[in-house]
Amino acid sequence: MNRKIVVIIVFGAFVAGARDLSFDYYGYAVVFLSNITTAIYLATIARIGKSSGLNSFGLMWCNGIICGPLLLVWSLIRGDLALTMNFPYLFSPGFLVVMLMSCILAFFLNYCIFLNTTLNSAVTQTICGNLKDFFTISLGWFIFGGLPFDMLNVLGQLLGFAGSGLYAYYKLIGK
Repeated sequence: MNRKIVVIIVFGAFVAGARDLSFDYYGYAVVFLSNITTAIYLATIARIGKSSGLNSFGLMWCNGIICGPLLLVWSLIRGDLALTMNFPYLFSPGFLVVMLMSCILAFFLNYCIFLNTTLNSAVTQTICGNLKDFFTISLGWFIFGGLPFDMLNVLGQLLGFAGSGLYAYYKLIGK
């Protein structure tokens, strides 16, 4: 049954992108890579959380300890750290307040992701991510506009959301 549902999700993606006249291999490759790495990341969180007995804060701490040095080295290599240190408004109060608020929001977002994944499953987190995307896309479409309405795209998005919802439902009931 799960294979049929995955086919529905993939079919929905193809329907949503059927009229994409600006097909960009690089863009699709980046999105595909992002989806694969997110799935691996969420499954890893769920597996390590269950096998190690760590709570959400413990998992976040380990994630930070492992990823922090890698991120620092990567930002040094790419020159992002030097750009940050040379930012003219780095120590202005307005920038510092916005940066602090952004860090607080990022912390709570990560905490919610870790908590949801450890208490439920990676599939549940995926569904929550899809719902977040749905509401973000809808809100952005209504507030900012600029995106032409395409019924085929909406139908494809709905097929994808329905498929992921069915997948979570069947996973929950054990089929």
